[in-house]
Amino acid sequence: MWISDNWREYELLDCGGGERLERWGTYLLVRPDPQAIWRRTGGHPGWKACHARYQRSSTGGGQWVKRQVPERWTLGYGPLTFNIKPMNFKHTGLFPEQAANWDFAMERIRSAGRPIQVLNLFAYTGGATVACAAAGAKVCHVDAAKGMVAWARENAASSGLGTAPIRWIVDDCGKFVEREIRRGRKYDAVIMDPPSYGRGPSGEIWKLEENLPAFLELVAQVLSDRPLFFLMNSYTTGLAPSVLTYLLETIVSRKYGGHTESQELGLPVSATGLVLPCGASGRWVCGAP
Repeated sequence: MWISDNWREYELLDCGGGERLERWGTYLLVRPDPQAIWRRTGGHPGWKACHARYQRSSTGGGQWVKRQVPERWTLGYGPLTFNIKPMNFKHTGLFPEQAANWDFAMERIRSAGRPIQVLNLFAYTGGATVACAAAGAKVCHVDAAKGMVAWARENAASSGLGTAPIRWIVDDCGKFVEREIRRGRKYDAVIMDPPSYGRGPSGEIWKLEENLPAFLELVAQVLSDRPLFFLMNSYTTGLAPSVLTYLLETIVSRKYGGHTESQELGLPVSATGLVLPCGASGRWVCGAP
């Protein structure tokens, strides 16, 4: 398991009973978590003293209750600064377990010894984008949601990367990649975080377990002759990390060599010393392990 344990301003204080208690800077939030099916083992005072709790509705969806937090605040991770904004469907605009992947990407870029161009697909609010840019890469950030791309630009500016070489693209990721192939554009690294389920610009349905193999074959066509890494995330319940390994090995390694390692992502739980699983990632890298 890859554990994101270098945080200073974020902390997973406790979890259980289908919820997690987190410290986001100076604010304590309680949010649902379907993985935390066990009973709470401790009586952390933060459960009662939290500043905001996301409460699910029996009819679907939910809302923030006991909301004693500002509309937005910032959270730092090393040289990076992110804008946190609690929004609908429990999210805050940042997935802290991805910090392990940011560290991986930054280390690979800094040690490459050459200019690196990164394509970040389904790029959300740009955690990986600003990490790669901070490491010195040129980045192409693609997401279909205009608001998410605007948020990512705010994160870049807050991280001192407002003038960094980042292309901000609001577009369907599949359509964009097809155009990049026709243009002959190539990238040394790809990061992608495809949704479990979604709809395309013409109403077509995306199901990760059905559409991911063909999409990965498409994206692999924009890799340069000297690719550095390919990072793929999955939050789809029931999709084992070894599935990501199999896909990357049969599609990327078959052409470029290298090797793939896939693991669960996790956050350390302060109250128990254990780790909460938070999805999975597959990392293909060039060269020998």
